[in-house]
Amino acid sequence: MTGKPQIQVEVVYALREEQALVVVKLEAGSTVRQAIEHSGILPRFTEIDLEGARVGVFGKLARLDAPLRDGDRVEIYRPLIADPKEARRGRARRAPRKGGGG
Repeated sequence: MTGKPQIQVEVVYALREEQALVVVKLEAGSTVRQAIEHSGILPRFTEIDLEGARVGVFGKLARLDAPLRDGDRVEIYRPLIADPKEARRGRARRAPRKGGGG
């Protein structure tokens, strides 16, 4: 142990068929990037491009260089397969129309 204050954070990543939650201990002042790299998730999920990935802390987008606090939950988000607005429009076009002429 280095004698420096430590923090404990969770790093999470989820696919449809598999989820990972790793608890890591780091020096106080460590960043989102350091937590992800220390977690071992990157070698396990090789599809993650950390430089292009969206990440967050407790559901709020964060930068890789954002400092962490004890108890934080770092989340690595998967890329969207479809634009949510476009997907909603497509569902609306396919939905049966409800009558209501006046």
